Amino acid sequence: MLNNVFENLTILDISEDVSGSFCARLFADYGAHVLKIEPIHGAKLRTQGPFFENDPHSEKSFSFFTHNFNKKGITLDIESAIGKDIFKDLASRADLIIESFQPGRMKELGLDLATLQTINPKLSMTSITPFGQTGPYKNFKSSELINYAMSLIMSISGVQGQQPLKHAGMQAEYEGGLFGAGATSISLFKSSLTGIGEHIDVSITECVASTMMATQSIYPFIGGTQTRRKAEGSNSEQAAQATNDGWVVWQTGGGASWEDIANFFESPELLEPKFAVREQRIANGTELDNIVESYMKTKGKWELFRKASEARMLFGVAQTATELNNCEQLKSRGFYHQIEHPYMGNVNVPAELFKYSATPFQMRYPAPTIGEHNQEIYIENLGFTAQQLVKLRQIGVI
Repeated sequence: MLNNVFENLTILDISEDVSGSFCARLFADYGAHVLKIEPIHGAKLRTQGPFFENDPHSEKSFSFFTHNFNKKGITLDIESAIGKDIFKDLASRADLIIESFQPGRMKELGLDLATLQTINPKLSMTSITPFGQTGPYKNFKSSELINYAMSLIMSISGVQGQQPLKHAGMQAEYEGGLFGAGATSISLFKSSLTGIGEHIDVSITECVASTMMATQSIYPFIGGTQTRRKAEGSNSEQAAQATNDGWVVWQTGGGASWEDIANFFESPELLEPKFAVREQRIANGTELDNIVESYMKTKGKWELFRKASEARMLFGVAQTATELNNCEQLKSRGFYHQIEHPYMGNVNVPAELFKYSATPFQMRYPAPTIGEHNQEIYIENLGFTAQQLVKLRQIGVI
């Protein structure tokens, strides 16, 4: 019986961005043997902040740390002739390669899937790029912001009459990694039955666009699409509203009637006919917002949250980073795990993203330092001698 769902998988992660690294980490979190292969001076993600204690050190990047724990790591110049041979040796023992180079780069290096499958037919390769491996945009440079803008979601976010908004953080990158892991899992199941791997082509733009499926479906049916919310009179049920100590959101639905909601806000005027149905509440949105916001500003957000749960309302608090880190719901489910890092000490990280009942998440080791497992992999696994390892280092291969 498997102790971890992916424990029989060996994965080579040569990605240097968030999406590829996150995709590989999801496999590592549930037992896969993931080897992070970095250029000899470290992956680009190590240069991305924030940094521990504001020290821009290659071993103190939280971005690299959070996306690469549970992996082992080596350095290898896969552009050199010797490096390519070593990579092929590693690939001959692997089930999957995860990469995020520009389309065509792996073929230029002679390390494309077709070439590697001549020595390992079961090998698969997952490529996560901004626009995918084909199409007129395939070679365009991109970024988190660009992918978001090109995927529709930005054009319907924000307030009418103002510029479209992007949601905070690296949402497009994470969607690329999450979708990539899902698609790869499906493909690996097939290859486990056939013994033949395949190329999984993941476009980050398409991943984000797919989350707009309902909105996109409206257009071919009626020629319209979802609009951004009105500048005034659209906070209730659609946006965050201020309390005396923060922000909350609420909506109709759940188990609360409109009468229950009027009682919650202690505002009998909400029972007037002009607020009876949603269409009328939208038409009289400014007045509705004023009534609700006047009440909310006299209360605390957590006081309202508890009261709303008793009233069976759909209600949430816009939690701050501190509140999320101390969230009793997340803590009760073991969402956060602590891990010891040689440069940063004991760090609390969001780790367990979903649960398997029989093969649970395991926090095994922190993100590797640059070349941390060179000796283990090159000498113990690949059979190099200590002298050969020194020579590889001297000539810049590792």
